[in-house]
Amino acid sequence: MRRFSRLRTWILLLALGMASVLLLAGSGLLVGGRSDQVRRYTRAIEFDYASWTSQALGVKFEYSGLGAEAYLSESARSELVRDYLSRIEEASRLQSQLETALADPTVDNPQAAARPLMVELNDRRTELRALQPMAEAVLQQELSSVLADWGLGVGGAAWPPVSFRFSRLPLALVVSPREVIRQDANLQLVPDLDLQAQLGLEQRVESGLDVSALVVPIGGISTYPTMIMETPALDWISQTIAHEWTHIYLSLRPLGLGYSSSPEMRTINETVANIIGHEAGLELLRRFYPEAVPPPPAPPSDSPDPAPPPRPPVFDFRAEMRETRVTVDQLLADGKVEQAEDYMEARRLVFWEAGYRHIRRINQAYFAFYGAYADSPGGAAGEDPVGEAVRTLWARISDPVAFLRQMAWVTSYAKLQQLLNG
Repeated sequence: MRRFSRLRTWILLLALGMASVLLLAGSGLLVGGRSDQVRRYTRAIEFDYASWTSQALGVKFEYSGLGAEAYLSESARSELVRDYLSRIEEASRLQSQLETALADPTVDNPQAAARPLMVELNDRRTELRALQPMAEAVLQQELSSVLADWGLGVGGAAWPPVSFRFSRLPLALVVSPREVIRQDANLQLVPDLDLQAQLGLEQRVESGLDVSALVVPIGGISTYPTMIMETPALDWISQTIAHEWTHIYLSLRPLGLGYSSSPEMRTINETVANIIGHEAGLELLRRFYPEAVPPPPAPPSDSPDPAPPPRPPVFDFRAEMRETRVTVDQLLADGKVEQAEDYMEARRLVFWEAGYRHIRRINQAYFAFYGAYADSPGGAAGEDPVGEAVRTLWARISDPVAFLRQMAWVTSYAKLQQLLNG
């Protein structure tokens, strides 16, 4: 019976895996056939989802026959994950040291000087490859138990089954019209595309199609198994695994099936996935890694002591980005496209001076991508009413399962408004 159950599960995994490839292959086919036009520039450097999915499914199938994590105690399983993440952090530190050593202009033979670091880094990578399948299995089981206890499972396990793989993620080329912020294409590219190649691609697409384009990094993708960026940040990992599982759950229901039908549906999907990801990821931490739970906000002080001297104003990223988006939306609505683009570059320099130096461009494509994640007010979404509507319904329900089940049947922004007004 157990063998039959496992076979049935793997038939489902294979079906979901192949379905995810088909859905992702078509996910860029939005309005006006824009993706077909963009693909003239990207075909040679697009990410191969079919190969990645077949390899990931092969690893999962091979490891499932062992089930080694089942022979460990709950505390031993959690400790294994902590060990794995500490090794990721160590490998990241060694990688940074290696890059610095190889670029050192004061050393005659940087390659020879850096060889010990190369050897140590290779050792750490070998250790990580050996631990990765079990660490993934433990985190899958832990999230599955949370979701099943919430009532989102069958037979004591989440349904669909939780399955993910740590991986180098593809980059995404996002394309928006210049005169309005709207994601018309989102094509995934090979992960090792260097910055010069990214800039060249953006320039060719923009000049050839008169659009706004941006290559952006992504943290997770709802392939099946889902694809998660390797990082030592356990709070981020737990939320991202749950976020991507939510997309898989929704892909079997009207909300997920309508993901690419309109910009509003994309925002609804991503905002719901962020909310459920946050709630489920936080519950996973509470149960299995309490030391990683973020501290609650400090309560207001009732001390009668005199107020401290005023501090310099803190740069509020979300507020500043919201102001930028709102201003850009108004300029574009007024037909002032070039003025809006000049303004966005000027604002990028403001963010640069404030320390946000990872933002190399702010343009229409930037807002088309980041504005869809609207689980918190402000930020790149600006005054977009779609995210606010999802947040309002979440505030009314406040139960993640009831919220997810209700949102799963939303087929349009108009349907969401009916739920709010009903």
